[in-house]
Amino acid sequence: MPKQKTRSSAKKRFKVTGSGEIRIRQAGIRHNFENMRGSKKRQKRSLVTLGSAQAKVARRTLGRAKRA
Repeated sequence: MPKQKTRSSAKKRFKVTGSGEIRIRQAGIRHNFENMRGSKKRQKRSLVTLGSAQAKVARRTLGRAKRA
């Protein structure tokens, strides 16, 4: 059976925690800061946990099996 390859883009975007959750950076933190409240900018710096449906897709692109 051939090796399962990881998508390089997924390696750079997702982080898997010790408990198996997948974390990702929030969208909308690249530009348009003039129109954004300071609290919103600070909030968007943090990582967020993906939902179950999105995490399933992300796990597949990372080349990881389902969580037991």
